[in-house]
Amino acid sequence: MNDDTDSGLGPNDVTETLRRAIGDRYLTYALSTIMHRALPDARDGLKPVHRRILYAMSRLRLSPTGGFLKSAKISGDTMGDFHPHGDAAIYDAMARLAQDFNVRYPLVDGQGNFGNIDGDNPAASRYTEARMTTAAEALLEGLSEDAVDFRDNYDGRLTEPSVLPATFPNLLANGSSGIAVGMATNIPPHNLHELIDACLHLIKAPNARDETLIDIIPGPDFPTGGTIVEPRENIIEAYRTGRGAFRLRAKWEVEDLGRGQWQVVVTEIPYQVQKSKLIEKLAEVIQTKKVPLLADVRDESADDIRVVLEPRAKTVDPEVMMGMLFRNSDLETRFSLNMNVLIDGLTPKVCSLKEVLRAFLDHRRDVLVRRSRYRLEKIDHRLEVLEGFIIAFLHLDRVIDIIRYDDDPKQALMREDWSKDHVRATSEADYRPPLDTDGEVTLSEVQAEAILNMRLRSLRRLEEMELIAERDALMEERAGIEDLLDSDDLQWSKIAEQLRETRKIFGKSSAGGARRTQFAEAAEVVEVPLEAMIEREPITVVCSKMGWVRAMTGHIDLTRELKFKDGDGPRFIFHAETTDRLLVFGANGRFYTVGASNLPGGRGMGEPLRLMIDLPNEAEIIDILIHKPGSKILVASAEGNGFVVPEDDIVAQTRSGKQVLNVGSGAARVCQRIKGDHVAVVGENRKVLVFPLDELPEMGRGKGVRLQKYKDGGMSDVTTFVLEAGLSWLDPAGRTRTQTDLDEWKGKRASAGRMAPRGFPRDNKFN
Repeated sequence: MNDDTDSGLGPNDVTETLRRAIGDRYLTYALSTIMHRALPDARDGLKPVHRRILYAMSRLRLSPTGGFLKSAKISGDTMGDFHPHGDAAIYDAMARLAQDFNVRYPLVDGQGNFGNIDGDNPAASRYTEARMTTAAEALLEGLSEDAVDFRDNYDGRLTEPSVLPATFPNLLANGSSGIAVGMATNIPPHNLHELIDACLHLIKAPNARDETLIDIIPGPDFPTGGTIVEPRENIIEAYRTGRGAFRLRAKWEVEDLGRGQWQVVVTEIPYQVQKSKLIEKLAEVIQTKKVPLLADVRDESADDIRVVLEPRAKTVDPEVMMGMLFRNSDLETRFSLNMNVLIDGLTPKVCSLKEVLRAFLDHRRDVLVRRSRYRLEKIDHRLEVLEGFIIAFLHLDRVIDIIRYDDDPKQALMREDWSKDHVRATSEADYRPPLDTDGEVTLSEVQAEAILNMRLRSLRRLEEMELIAERDALMEERAGIEDLLDSDDLQWSKIAEQLRETRKIFGKSSAGGARRTQFAEAAEVVEVPLEAMIEREPITVVCSKMGWVRAMTGHIDLTRELKFKDGDGPRFIFHAETTDRLLVFGANGRFYTVGASNLPGGRGMGEPLRLMIDLPNEAEIIDILIHKPGSKILVASAEGNGFVVPEDDIVAQTRSGKQVLNVGSGAARVCQRIKGDHVAVVGENRKVLVFPLDELPEMGRGKGVRLQKYKDGGMSDVTTFVLEAGLSWLDPAGRTRTQTDLDEWKGKRASAGRMAPRGFPRDNKFN
């Protein structure tokens, strides 16, 4: 037995390595995704699904002036005949072509709910109706005149166009986006009037510079308008390389409310930004006070966009407020350009603006040549029929005799020699025979069939004159087409004429044809801190043992007795101002930032501090400090590890705070602002160690280094002081005691230290 039989393989089985089998099949899938799904064709700017939708609509005769048809019928026909994928995907693609906020020149005229700029989805396909627009009809013009190649559909029953004739550069006019395997495309919409002007210039000057084309096409023209603030040199580079980005801002204006009051009204938002999510983002910006100049946002939109932004005070500069909003919200977005398209429907390539326009013009030339040849064939066929008709009129009596008496009139007509012998006297006297009658004149099968199908009422003198006039006109047209096919200059002149006709229909003078997106220079954004918008007033911050916090108006006596909840009492009480930021240090080693102006008033018991920050319930509040920019803080854990951290590095921007001291399974114990050149640390064993501050590292985050060595227990307290002034503490009687001679307790960091001096507090606390 052979090896194949032993392995169980049949005679028709093929073996290959798993690596190659998977690689070949994945490559096939990747190519299919690139060519048949994700990337648009540079010639008509369409992906297969869009092309098939438009072709199915043309077969259903859904012209712009005709009636509407249910979207379910359109997507069903597209799926059944040309696009064997999900009907939901087909309907979504068709609905997008009808959305005037997504497509600059809609290709589908929708009736019903096709979604809106808020991000709401279209209604189900059974509820909506559609037909083609004038723009879609322009893309299909010449399809029945052999303008493009047709290919078999997925099951071979029908044929579909491989590309549409496209009388305008749809790729740039409506843009495109898609993600394939290993590549993607993202092309913004442009103004059609400008695109056609650039094409006409490219016809006159095929070697035109990129800068010249960008003088004609200054940038994208988004259907939602907006303002492009990208520098011109960046735009030139993006169009030259096919890759880049455009900064796009909302369009806004200041509305005077009288008495010095004003508000900002946004009338156009950036492309592909959902208005509802934009409003949510602006509300979040107000809540988090990222833009302290903004007080409120309202959506007053109807058919048009109207988003009202209220400033916090009438003294706010509108330019400054909008500059901060552009930085912190989707009122400014960045549209990435990646002109990755299929050249000739086969080759993916990142093209420049000039290359994309050239691909369209070359396609228009191919369409013109094919339509001209098709017309030439039709003219030749018609001339042949006309010659037969004219022969029949010149020999009318003989033709009638053959038709009346011959058993096979078609063959008899074709056998007959139509010489002058049979010409009617009146006709010969008045008309020149259509053919050279010196030789034998016969009729072709096409001519004989046409004569037999001719109506009796056409047998009149006037008809004969019309036939000769039609023949002469067709001969003249034929000569013109032959000249066109023989001359490149005539072809480009004809293409330019067609483009001008298209420009009349869709240009800037037509409805919706004017440029919507404008250009401007981006002003420098000035950041305004929250403190600048808050009136500076004295307050007294009170935080209880259970974590309830409040702000008393004014600087009250700190020894004054205050009311607290049952079982609760004072923990922190200090003077501050409304413009201060408070640093809350938790036992979990995180610092949280709270604005003093956000604290509840002092009339009640306050509110739990944990509602303002994400401090876990099991984590104790170690300390609350007023933030002093430029200062430094010593943080330490109960295990005796610590370090110095710059105070500017611990300010948190979110409720979740900022992790500074890594405590592991332990807890943070001390947070103290640096006030000297030496560190004093005391353990639970009542041993005190004094060492220079410079022995501690300065870090932004970490576990820190060992402050004091312990056999049992951990650290109780740590403080910083000036060595010359001595170490101070409060004795049990509340009197301040100072120890100036500290040689006995001085040592290296991480040593054990000596027993505390006489009179040191029993709670092992310095303060």
